[in-house]
Amino acid sequence: MDYGGAERASATQSIIFHKLGFEVCIVTVNSGVAYSHKGTHFNLGVLKNDKDSAFGRIRRLITFKKFLNKNRFDFIVDNRPRNQAYREFIITKFIYNFPTIYVIHSFEESLAFTKYKWLNTFLYKNKAMVCVSKIGADKFKNLYRLNQMTTIYNAFDFDEISKQSNEENKLNIGDYIIFYGRIHDKSKNLKLLLDAYKISRLNERQIKLLILGDGPDLDLIQSYSSQLHLHNDVIFKAFVKNPFPYVKQAKFLVLTSRSEGFAMVIPESLSLRVPVLSVDCEAGPKEIITNGYNGLLVENFNKEALAKGMNRFIEDSDIHDFCKENAVKSIYKFSLDDISNDWKNLFFKV
Repeated sequence: MDYGGAERASATQSIIFHKLGFEVCIVTVNSGVAYSHKGTHFNLGVLKNDKDSAFGRIRRLITFKKFLNKNRFDFIVDNRPRNQAYREFIITKFIYNFPTIYVIHSFEESLAFTKYKWLNTFLYKNKAMVCVSKIGADKFKNLYRLNQMTTIYNAFDFDEISKQSNEENKLNIGDYIIFYGRIHDKSKNLKLLLDAYKISRLNERQIKLLILGDGPDLDLIQSYSSQLHLHNDVIFKAFVKNPFPYVKQAKFLVLTSRSEGFAMVIPESLSLRVPVLSVDCEAGPKEIITNGYNGLLVENFNKEALAKGMNRFIEDSDIHDFCKENAVKSIYKFSLDDISNDWKNLFFKV
């Protein structure tokens, strides 16, 4: 079962499509759907768990093809990473025989497309493509000569986030700032977060750093925190399906990613009136955060700049309160209703 941002965005898409009047079926490659969703569920992950081999992959493709032919869908919305050349050729040319919209969730070519530029152009040049950021859309449109590229931001059910945030927060650690997400240093650059926190003045003020989540680098980041002698200042808490009670009580959110397709944690935090301190990475944060209005953007890969931003949010109450005051109204454009209209218009065109 996957718990990433793309999976969460895909689950929210199912709710949007249901509200637009479509019968929805979610197809998962891995077992299970971790987030609230609408529609039925076709679980290819059961076959993957049974036999994840070359023969098993062929078996899953055949099963998927039969499923599509049986149901005759009006649209396919494909949220997968498309980085395996042979698989993408087969799926695009032989499996999908219905109008298909391909969604790009990552800013990194190696995650979003195959390593063969000519193949990406061949497969997708005239396909309906959606990118979750404008910067990403421009990048991939020019890189692979994609003729039908559209930007549709990820959508959020802000009422539901607010409701979930009212559940009990059982942590009793005093004041804290928060990172929440997948513990994967190559993408999230959590060592930078720890380096900046170490040289900031937050620990002098007894403001802790809460790192909420699981991932392949959890042991690495816990070890690095110990190397920096932050045992009493950095709190690690395992993934929870509802992080919002912890977000709501934070002084601010911190994001240190090397790149983002669309940083979903930013609108979520802002919807709870929690300002955001983010590195100015490609591509999502700058399309959500207006520096000094609803958060702070600092130079990426610069621990001194990040530490300065941390200090500023704690020591300058005027800028913190101003960003907090503007947080909610700055993210209306990501609401379910607004993004639903974007999808409705795209379906009409396709």
